[in-house]
Amino acid sequence: MLNWLRAVARFLREKIGWNRIGLAVSVGIIVIAVVVLFRMLHGLDVDEVVYALKATPPRDIAIAAFFVAAAYFTLTFYDLFALRTIGRKKIPYRIAALAGFTSYSIGHNVGATVFTGGAVRYRVYSAWGLNAIDVAKICFVAGLTFWLGNATVLGLGIAYHPQAATAVDQLPPLINRLIAFGILTALACYIGWVWRGSRVIGRQEWTVELPNGPLTLLQIAIGIVDLSCCAVAMYMLLPEEPNIGFVTLAVIFVSATLLGFASHAPGGLGVFDAAMLVALWQFDKEELVAGLLLFRLLYYVVPFALSLAILGSRELLINMRAGPALSKPPPIDAAAPIKSQIAKKKTAAKKKKDAG
Repeated sequence: MLNWLRAVARFLREKIGWNRIGLAVSVGIIVIAVVVLFRMLHGLDVDEVVYALKATPPRDIAIAAFFVAAAYFTLTFYDLFALRTIGRKKIPYRIAALAGFTSYSIGHNVGATVFTGGAVRYRVYSAWGLNAIDVAKICFVAGLTFWLGNATVLGLGIAYHPQAATAVDQLPPLINRLIAFGILTALACYIGWVWRGSRVIGRQEWTVELPNGPLTLLQIAIGIVDLSCCAVAMYMLLPEEPNIGFVTLAVIFVSATLLGFASHAPGGLGVFDAAMLVALWQFDKEELVAGLLLFRLLYYVVPFALSLAILGSRELLINMRAGPALSKPPPIDAAAPIKSQIAKKKTAAKKKKDAG
């Protein structure tokens, strides 16, 4: 069985290419999302959406905003954990927080988070002596934290309430529960693998030592807190009726987020929303759209604007500090003319001696 899987993977890599497969998957997800959105939003009453926005209790919006802030605060520990993992322990938390917050908020909105977030991280960390390889390692460890957290939340949530995943993937609850057990089994195997000793992956200078067992549990905890805060924010913005359990919403939310991430669309735009609309069919459509718009405002638009303002201010300060240093003329050596004459005399004397 294992040999067969390796043969299939080799065929896909050599004959088709993983990049083409990834592009095809992304395009397929986006196309399906567009079709679903067109059908779901057909006949949407915009006036009702505006009314639902105005009717949302300010208290619920404030609580949602608090948990969004808590989620981004947790995101800063993705970078701090990654820095400690690759041995860059002297970089302070404030720099990790700056890189983590700005890279994720910009990456979430622009799309292709690996590249856009990596570029923002490089701009921040290069001032502290980190090179492109170091930044790539940070992105890898931070991504690992993200996926471990997602796997844990999805595995536990679907195992407990498989019907929640059925609303998204349309698979029978039994199949979803088996998938959940598979995810949890793979997660347990990974934890056991890193627990037994030091694990290094990669080649030459691209090597990364994976966190050990206890640190992997810390990784998972960071990811769970991040996703839980996001899910609570979304939960607070849902219509009051009908009331669904938080675990159900968490499974649907994480599944929709992963679909948006897989599409590489900026902010999962369209993909995340289509998945939420399909899975939460029991809610009033206009009220649900209002909740999704508020969540996008709090989780995407506001942090994106703050990140641009922070990075713009930082670049302005760097240029202002560098300006006087560049415009300042080099120090003048008053003895330079005398030294030049002495040097010329020595050269002339040497030439005369050589000629004689």
